Amino acid sequence: MSTRREFVTQLAGGAVTAAGLAGAASGAPSVSDRVRFGLIGAGDRGSQIFHAALNCPIAEVVAVADVYTRRLEQAKSMAPNAATYKDYHRLLDDKSIDAVLIAAPHHQHAPIFVAAIEAGKDVYVEKTMAFNPEHARRMKHAYTGSNRVVQVGSQATSGPAVAQVREFHTPARMGRITAIHTHHYRNAHDGGWKRPIPPDCDLEHIEWVAWEGDRPHHEFDPNRYMNWRFFWDYSGGNVFENMVHQVIFWYKMMDLDIPHTVTMGAGNYLCPEMEVPDTYDVAMDHGTLLFSWNSMFGNRYYGEETDELLGNRGTITRFDDERVIYEPQGRGEHHTTSKPSAGTPDDHLTQMHMNNFFDCVRSRKEPNCPFELGYRSAIACRMALESYRLGRAVKWDKEREDIV
Repeated sequence: MSTRREFVTQLAGGAVTAAGLAGAASGAPSVSDRVRFGLIGAGDRGSQIFHAALNCPIAEVVAVADVYTRRLEQAKSMAPNAATYKDYHRLLDDKSIDAVLIAAPHHQHAPIFVAAIEAGKDVYVEKTMAFNPEHARRMKHAYTGSNRVVQVGSQATSGPAVAQVREFHTPARMGRITAIHTHHYRNAHDGGWKRPIPPDCDLEHIEWVAWEGDRPHHEFDPNRYMNWRFFWDYSGGNVFENMVHQVIFWYKMMDLDIPHTVTMGAGNYLCPEMEVPDTYDVAMDHGTLLFSWNSMFGNRYYGEETDELLGNRGTITRFDDERVIYEPQGRGEHHTTSKPSAGTPDDHLTQMHMNNFFDCVRSRKEPNCPFELGYRSAIACRMALESYRLGRAVKWDKEREDIV
């Protein structure tokens, strides 16, 4: 499996990788059989998933869209023959494009997703899938009955931990499960999110009003654009950046629905430039179990991801998406799976997740992180944020599909 260490080698066409060329001689799809795709949002994460897509032998890039000319130029350096657009609607107008990858900021997911589905495209959309319940409803309305393949960008659902957890997650080994403990700790000012402002970050090179979308209008501010994760108008903070990954994984493993009640305590104690918190404590009541998540940016003692599934017969601990340990409550068996020694886990998993998406575009099978999983996890995460901002517990109204 390819990783960042096996870096993408571009050929003259900009759409075919070295891996794809090597495969062609041994029965890989011809150019006419490949899935033609476009990328919308070519920032940091967009560039990462773009690498993964370019490294997939059955995929062929056609176009890239971004509101910032600098990012279009960077994408062009990776795929010289790709068309570039500042308006993503022009990309969606290309009927030869089968699928789109969406890696824009959270607040832009819904309008781009809806337009892509209506244009008949299959969609890979980064987490968190929906910014709020109104966006989620719009996306659900567009998706329902569309027969489109949708993959949400939470790569752990394509990783080895899925099979490892399933091996141990049995009634005999786990008994009654009443709690899931998860956390995300790092010692990094501003969460490690702060981006420098390039000299061309201005209205001449950025379509600011288009980027704002349906959010409240502000005069152009390069800091709001480059460091959008700091601002409530566009971001859900670390709930949307990292809690969502852990929620998606365990919702998949446990088939959990949207929580009954959510409470979140939080505060910003170290990072005054950010509107969003730097320290969090979330409790989600699912009726049969309590799902907790806590996070901070001022200490990394507990690490970025260590999840525990707690039953009265045993405990499953997941480390870094690729290693799982089962420990029984009493005396008896002790099972451990080892973490792969080679590769960078996040890149490795992103490649696996992207391959799964393109495979499903071809086969029309359901991908590893389908729309419904993205929908439930997005609502759960938004409930946490609303609890903090309202200063009380919140519930989910199934009939209205809204937070109350």
